[in-house]
Amino acid sequence: MLVCQALTDTTVIFPPVEGHRMEDATVTLSVDDGIATVTLNQPESRNALSAELADALTAKFESVTDSDARCVVLEGAGPAFCAGGDINAMVQGVEHDRPPATQVELVVSSLHEAIRTVHSCPLPVVAKIDGPAFGAGAGLALACDMQVASTDGQIGFGFRQVGLACDSGVSYFLPRIVGPNKAKEFLFTGELLDAAAAGELGLFTRVFDAETFESAFSELVADIAAGPTVALGHAKRLVNRSLDSSLEQALENEATAQGLAFTTDDHEEGTTAFVEKRDPEFRGQ
Repeated sequence: MLVCQALTDTTVIFPPVEGHRMEDATVTLSVDDGIATVTLNQPESRNALSAELADALTAKFESVTDSDARCVVLEGAGPAFCAGGDINAMVQGVEHDRPPATQVELVVSSLHEAIRTVHSCPLPVVAKIDGPAFGAGAGLALACDMQVASTDGQIGFGFRQVGLACDSGVSYFLPRIVGPNKAKEFLFTGELLDAAAAGELGLFTRVFDAETFESAFSELVADIAAGPTVALGHAKRLVNRSLDSSLEQALENEATAQGLAFTTDDHEEGTTAFVEKRDPEFRGQ
């Protein structure tokens, strides 16, 4: 397994990026052809998850459901997907000797609300990873339904480098993908995995060559957005619930979901297209 050398700086996870201007909008949202693109828009801090950015991310995802989007792309502006938690808030907590409860409220609470909101979004959510996803940024990527990366993508869980355990749902998502032993290994060592290693482990669901990443990613997401949106939403919830369900409960949930899917226009279109031997044209309803 190829593993990139772990980061060693304990005060600044990633250095500022030169040549990028800080935009007014912390997180941006655009919707085009049924695809909502949510962009972490703080390239100068490598999109580190400050409370401000996390709150803005939650708000943007909540507004997605009021649009005509059928799929959501989560990306980071600049060369990083997300560099992790807000190191400045951590430093201030140490300098001002803040009580643990206060530090949790300032550093973790907004971040965790964003993780919940992304994970529970009723639409398929695809993380677009064309650079490092580190620490809390890795947790944010795993909260999405798919993690699609270029060969320049990286992922790591280096909370240890700032003397912390883990947050952002990493203790939930990571062992479910790689198993508890590997999860503990990555948390104990803080290794930064390259795209090939992450792909082999299932941390990245697709890896495309950097030169063709944009076109390959766009084609994949367009295909998802053109799918039967209601049915895909049910499928997402079924898989998420199955992680904590018995087989019997999973079967009951599937029966309920299929009963709802049977009533959709997309089910009628899908079965009609199958009989007519043509590609279905789903409308997302």
